[in-house]
Amino acid sequence: MAKIIVLIGAPGAGKGTQARLLNERRGIPQISTGDMFRDMKNSDTEIAREVQAIMASGKLVPDEVTYAMVRDRTSRLDTAGCYVLDGYPRTAVQAGQLEELAKEQGKEIQAIEVDVPKEELMKRLTGRRSCQECGEIYNIYSKPPKVEGICDFHPDAHLEHRADDYEEKVKVRLETYDELTKPLLEYYEKTRRLKKVDGTGEFEMIYAELEKLI
Repeated sequence: MAKIIVLIGAPGAGKGTQARLLNERRGIPQISTGDMFRDMKNSDTEIAREVQAIMASGKLVPDEVTYAMVRDRTSRLDTAGCYVLDGYPRTAVQAGQLEELAKEQGKEIQAIEVDVPKEELMKRLTGRRSCQECGEIYNIYSKPPKVEGICDFHPDAHLEHRADDYEEKVKVRLETYDELTKPLLEYYEKTRRLKKVDGTGEFEMIYAELEKLI
């Protein structure tokens, strides 16, 4: 059945990992708005130039422009069957726009939330450290390096604690997510299209649950 799978999850919930696994194992295209925005920086199309100008001005990209990007990307041949949306829609307004796109493409929408308690998200994000040499990711709570602050593979490389992974910044990110996403979850709940998977287990267990729902 042709469908649009909307993956919803807070920063650190692991929805990007699950979307990537669906792409690798089931061949379901992962459509990430984050990736699209990054690609726009180096593209020379009409919409890319518009996005570049908006981002350069420091303004937020309007819903209409984001929708145009998603519509353009999902008009390609690889999305003729199913595809996974990672990072879109983020608001009830965008969800309404997606309804129009689904009708246009003759697809059903299935929303799945990767649910992780806030305390766990705080540990995942504030505990994250990365090697500046190879990019290896550690977590001081769940995957610590053998020597504190040092990469297992590059003894000369100190691990980096990203500025937006400090506690105060993480709190703001999660509060902003809750504020924006609550109406979106309510929207899909009211239309009986919202399912949940427990995002606290091993990623293979989460993937198995996700696959069952799909």
